[in-house]
Amino acid sequence: MVGMGVQEAGPCGRGYARRRPEETVLHGAVREGLATLLEEAQAVGRGLPRFVEREFARYLECGVLAHGFARVRCEGCKDELLVAFSCKGRGLCPSCNARRAHVTAAHLVERVLPHAPYRQWTLSFPFRVRWVLARDARLFSAVLSIFLRALAALQRRRARRLGVRGAQAGAVTFLQRFSSALALNPHIHSVVPDGVWVEEGEGARFVPLPPPTQEEVERLVAVVRHRVLRLLERRGVLPAEGPENALEALQAASLQQLLPWAKAEVRAPPRSRPRCAQLEGFSLHANTHLHANDREGLERLCRYGARGALAMERLTRLEDGRLSYRMKRPLPDGTRHLVLPVDAFLRRLAALVPPPGSNLVRFHGLFAPGAALRPRVVPKSEAPAPISAEAPAGAAEVQSKQRVARLDWATLLKRSFDFDVFTCPGCGGRRRVLAVLKGPGVKEVLRHLGLPSVPLPLASARGPPQGEWLH
Repeated sequence: MVGMGVQEAGPCGRGYARRRPEETVLHGAVREGLATLLEEAQAVGRGLPRFVEREFARYLECGVLAHGFARVRCEGCKDELLVAFSCKGRGLCPSCNARRAHVTAAHLVERVLPHAPYRQWTLSFPFRVRWVLARDARLFSAVLSIFLRALAALQRRRARRLGVRGAQAGAVTFLQRFSSALALNPHIHSVVPDGVWVEEGEGARFVPLPPPTQEEVERLVAVVRHRVLRLLERRGVLPAEGPENALEALQAASLQQLLPWAKAEVRAPPRSRPRCAQLEGFSLHANTHLHANDREGLERLCRYGARGALAMERLTRLEDGRLSYRMKRPLPDGTRHLVLPVDAFLRRLAALVPPPGSNLVRFHGLFAPGAALRPRVVPKSEAPAPISAEAPAGAAEVQSKQRVARLDWATLLKRSFDFDVFTCPGCGGRRRVLAVLKGPGVKEVLRHLGLPSVPLPLASARGPPQGEWLH
């Protein structure tokens, strides 16, 4: 996949795509502190897992022309643009996470979520439960199943009060592992229709449900708390054991929220809000509602659920070299910024990298791929182009098996960064892709254009391993 999103003038009347100005802050911090982070990790257990190291390494290659690019030329004025390759990472790279959030939200709104009102159900856990969920992705999936089964049962009970039998519910769930302060916080965001479907002939009829009451939300969180704790005790993961390697040590420190502003103060109790309930650290929020006609709001909600941990517009570098990250909400004492040295900031990011093979977007109920009622409920996809009579035998079968691309890379860049690769800003003409370059020939082309042909090197590790590993 290609695409980083900003154009600037290049030599010889050409242009090239570079990183956004905010991303140079994180890119420079990773180059400065990665070697130190890896060396420190070797002194704690078995070091960082390979997938975490690979995530950092791929991010350093993202948007760097020296690792390959697409050559795009305007058909009118012959102006050229070089668009660098992206890393397609999902744990660290802010630009790739932004593109993934856009393509996921577009797919859900256009091809999965039918025209109906929706409500977001957000479930978070106490610290002792967060620790075991962060360590075990399969256990996190089991806890998610407990929550969604209880929520679906609530939907069916409410439908039976209206005289509706055989109702089916569905949900699209986003598993998030972070908080706005970049702390490890496994929690659940579920987008659930405010109603149920009933099979009716060859189709399905939607039955809207009234909003849940405060009592129903409180009863649901009590049921989920009881079943989750019983599951964890049955599997023998409570009380939780200590960290066994460097990544778990970072996750434990992130869960404990050892922040620079930590003070011996008593925080104000949480403000009471409708359709929100808390019980022994379990918190359930169900007050975010969208009208059936608010498809733009639904897409924004899905982008919010699929977003990455890091928002680049909130990251700045201070004059003393430390990194400042602005939080979404201030602390009770008015503090709005998390200020950390580069090494501590990278340790916090490493703890948030999701494990490989763990899907962060889940489909349940009638939205599940194998649900019998799903084809009657989800929006209809665009019809494929007709097969001509001259087409070879079997072409129709091949076409039916091909996966339809969600968004092409140019449209994705336009939606994510408001940058149109195929429109020339000089003459207004259309650009087209001339070539895709990678391998040894990339450096020769970049040297000919007078552009950097070698990636910036990593800074050397600061040894010996530092004592502030967990701070």
